[in-house]
Amino acid sequence: MANYKLQLYHNLNHEGEFLFNDLVGKPLSIHFTGEINCIETGKKIKKTFGEGLSYDAWLKSPAASPSVINPELSRIHEGIALRDFEWEQANHNVPHITYLSKTSGIKVGVTKASNKFSRWIDQGAVEGIVLAETPYRQLAGLIEVELKEHLADKTAWQSMLKNEINTTASLLDVKNQMLNLLPEELVMFASEQDEISHIQYPVLQYPVKVKSLKLDTTPDFSDILTGIKGQYLIFKHGVVFNVRAHSGYQIKMTI
Repeated sequence: MANYKLQLYHNLNHEGEFLFNDLVGKPLSIHFTGEINCIETGKKIKKTFGEGLSYDAWLKSPAASPSVINPELSRIHEGIALRDFEWEQANHNVPHITYLSKTSGIKVGVTKASNKFSRWIDQGAVEGIVLAETPYRQLAGLIEVELKEHLADKTAWQSMLKNEINTTASLLDVKNQMLNLLPEELVMFASEQDEISHIQYPVLQYPVKVKSLKLDTTPDFSDILTGIKGQYLIFKHGVVFNVRAHSGYQIKMTI
């Protein structure tokens, strides 16, 4: 079972956490105060860029580097940083995996080897398997690029939230098919890990239709929380709230 912890902050000051799973099945109210702060600098801003950053931070932050979105662009293994040498050494010049996951369909993705379960949970995957293991990020990204011609690299978030799985294919079978498509210089990184990880989520009821809650237009909202999956809170009447998309928003929650 995926366990979600809500980190409590007052601007940049961490003030604790609690297990969000305990709120499933209970009424929950969300109030947006109207204030947004950059999650990196703490300064007050009118809108966010790249999940909680000010525009200036988005242009400079290593967390918003082009190689975060497109791993194949990373060059830190050559000693070349796109934005921040120390950050990229610690986060991109370390072992990575190219993986397959099942959200609504089967998708391909890249993450640090130490981060695979968090990544799969973050995207609402019900299954995951390691396809390749590489010593640094760029190689994992090059493998992903090869396979994006055959598999999606984005999550169909509405189908994921409705728990609509549109394939019965085995991840192991698809892994073997994809490895046969890789050129020799990349297939050498194929992982011998063939275990399929299965993930369950704290969801009492999946919606038939989904409607996204945006705090900019609906600053006050109340309903019964019926589940948590991926980056989303799921409510009884089909409303879903993307927590990550509201990074930096100052809110008050009433249980």
